[in-house]
Amino acid sequence: MPARPDCEASFAADDGPVATGPAGQRAHRLALQQAERVAGRLYAVCPGVWTCVGNGLSNQTFVQGPEGVIAIDTGESVQEMQGALDQLRQHTQAPVVAVVYTHFHYVAGTAALPGAQALPIWSHARVPVNLKRTGGEIAPMYQRGLIHQFGIRLPTDGPDGVVSVGLGPFFRNPAHAPYTGGYLPPNNVFSEATQTTLAGLPVQFTPAPSDADDSVTVWFPTLGVAVNNLVWPALFNVYAIRGEEYRDPRVLLAGLDHLLGLKAQHLVGAHGPPLSGAAEIDAVVTDYRDAIQFLWDQTVRGLNKGLSADELTAFVQLPARFDRTYFTQQFYGLVEHHVRQIQCGLIGWFDGVESSLFPLPPMERANRLIAGFGGRQAVRAQSAAALAEGDVRWALELATWLVRSQAGPQGRADGGSPEERAQLAAVLRTIAQRTTSANIRSWCSTRALELEGQLDLGRLRGHHFRAAEVQADPAGALRVLRVLLDPPRAQNVNRVLAMDFGDGCSGGLHIRHGVAVPTAGEQADVRCALSPATWAQVLAGRQTVDAAFADGSITVLQGDAAEARRLLACFDHPSLAASH
Repeated sequence: MPARPDCEASFAADDGPVATGPAGQRAHRLALQQAERVAGRLYAVCPGVWTCVGNGLSNQTFVQGPEGVIAIDTGESVQEMQGALDQLRQHTQAPVVAVVYTHFHYVAGTAALPGAQALPIWSHARVPVNLKRTGGEIAPMYQRGLIHQFGIRLPTDGPDGVVSVGLGPFFRNPAHAPYTGGYLPPNNVFSEATQTTLAGLPVQFTPAPSDADDSVTVWFPTLGVAVNNLVWPALFNVYAIRGEEYRDPRVLLAGLDHLLGLKAQHLVGAHGPPLSGAAEIDAVVTDYRDAIQFLWDQTVRGLNKGLSADELTAFVQLPARFDRTYFTQQFYGLVEHHVRQIQCGLIGWFDGVESSLFPLPPMERANRLIAGFGGRQAVRAQSAAALAEGDVRWALELATWLVRSQAGPQGRADGGSPEERAQLAAVLRTIAQRTTSANIRSWCSTRALELEGQLDLGRLRGHHFRAAEVQADPAGALRVLRVLLDPPRAQNVNRVLAMDFGDGCSGGLHIRHGVAVPTAGEQADVRCALSPATWAQVLAGRQTVDAAFADGSITVLQGDAAEARRLLACFDHPSLAASH
């Protein structure tokens, strides 16, 4: 399909559609329009139903029944939820009598509600599980991904300034800082379709996995209102550039078909403005699900033809008919990345390209390519020429070789001279300004600032435990250490380390064969006793293990302290390192 003149599939061919925003941001004009669409506003959906858009990344929705108000999703902080409540109180003084979580992403403001501890809180059973998952073993990757995808460290103004994050104006509203967490766990959970009565209204909960496997559609049959996490104000993100588990479009389609079957009069999403009118909702949701099916079907068609991942991205192009509404446009992620994710979800990383079987290490490959193209100066010149000629993809390829051919300060393939890094930054910033995708604009702009030395994310390339989380679950924090084991340090080790944290809480790790296998703390070779507070201080980097042994904060119940310290030193964490 030929590219539309003002919006090429992933980014524009030139600066024609680039415009300047109200705070000096340089961005695609359609991205600026999307920012206006998700700007702050309280929508009166229908009598007794309101949704607060643009208060943060997600909506906070309120449904009033005979007995009070149901609060659906509570945002990223107590302050965010309080801001939504303040807007609600301009329309009703009815008390909040129940809370519903549509999925685990936006549940941190519940404590802002009066009497929150006593409220019934409804959600899918996996909400607490997923919250723990993102804050544990994968925390560094997850946090770094959030910063890149949502432009969390980008300035608020100037050319790199945040325009929006696609689904909302920002990841967190700066006016809500310092962002007090107020998550309260659900006390009414389900994993199958469930019916109940809340605030005097019949409510139906239907599991509808989307960007989270705990997503649910909330249906109020007497109001004709459906609250969902399926239909976003942008094409659904099959692939999240921050890094996430596979989102199967086939599962998403089932949820969308169920939503269509409700024949709702009002559709309220977890993000973006609401929709009203059965005919318009049917048309929008039909287009939405058909766009997703198109991506799935055509990716599978291409795979069956034997196309590689790179060939698939050119083969699968979303037809122009899906530009009818903003719901199916690429304001969040990009089709070419969704196609890659579907391919990987179906058949894994190997797409049949022979050289992918045994690739050279990145630095070696980049250096060989640079040599073959005439050396570093020649590659720099070719990259600059390609960018000037509008051949942005090739400019990006060449500039990436220069940076990835050398090790950076942390030993990763992320070096290059300041001039070479600046050249790659210039290419990325060009893409950022020409794309409609908020995710890509944020990622490219953030990476450009890193390359230029204006932003350092090195701290997020290692585990940084939060003291409060460790103290709340010390045994869970001990289990996380298994992904920090450094095999050379544990060579020839076959020992069980157990820790008793008091009040019957204990845990252990069996270090063997280059892995640390979690145990309940039984059959230990070495057993230590310490308080959750001491463990929190150590893992948070506020005290070393050596110091904790020295002052008696850690005592040995079985074995000896020297061996305990040697076992703990097997893990890649500065506070656990042996001092001798």
